[in-house]
Amino acid sequence: MQSHEVDYEIFGNDMQVVEVELDRGETIIAEAGAMNWMEDDITFEAKMGDGSSPEGGLMGKLIGAGKRALGGESLFLTHFTNNNPNKRRVAFAAPYPGHILPIDLAEIGGELTCQKDAFLCAALGTQLSIAFSRRLGAGFFGGEGFILQSLRGDGMAFVHAGGSVIKKELNNEIIRVDTGCLVAFTAGVDYDIEMIKGLKSMFFGGEGLFLATLQGTGTVYLQSLPFSKLADRIIAQVPRSGG
Repeated sequence: MQSHEVDYEIFGNDMQVVEVELDRGETIIAEAGAMNWMEDDITFEAKMGDGSSPEGGLMGKLIGAGKRALGGESLFLTHFTNNNPNKRRVAFAAPYPGHILPIDLAEIGGELTCQKDAFLCAALGTQLSIAFSRRLGAGFFGGEGFILQSLRGDGMAFVHAGGSVIKKELNNEIIRVDTGCLVAFTAGVDYDIEMIKGLKSMFFGGEGLFLATLQGTGTVYLQSLPFSKLADRIIAQVPRSGG
């Protein structure tokens, strides 16, 4: 299914919102609760599935919903459709500070792998599925769990990253990053986890026990402030009982 062609505009600096413009009959899919506002004549409906394969029937939708549940996501995606002859707009934002990355899947080879909570919204026709890590080490110690999210299609997709966003282009190279700082990577990049060498570095280095290793040729998107680190800092400041 060819993805709908949608226009967009991103507002803000560190707490961004993306406003998507829909022609009549165009649809965008989004995670539940991501919508901020929408203009009149845009209707929305929670559906079990991304709508990329309408011919799949009920069984296909149930399988897709089961995969999303396995990945810790909601069973449903919200579909926003413009029913007015004129253009109408709907806006989406992530639940914590950061930046929104607009990615044209057609320009990167039609496939993007990202953290399972990084997806924000995408044009109808984009296929969302879970991507199992090929190595058990990456699954058990990857920080984001055994399951990553895969986006496939030829339209616009929007993912969210915490803090500042850094785009790295690899040309048969290797980069090692904190497991939580990885946002997404394109096809051609291999993802694995390696243990930090040396007991002293392991326990007193403050970088955790594992690093993500990305190797190959493609694009890697990194974030400077993973939500997990932000949450840890907040929790550390919460008064303890009797303190």
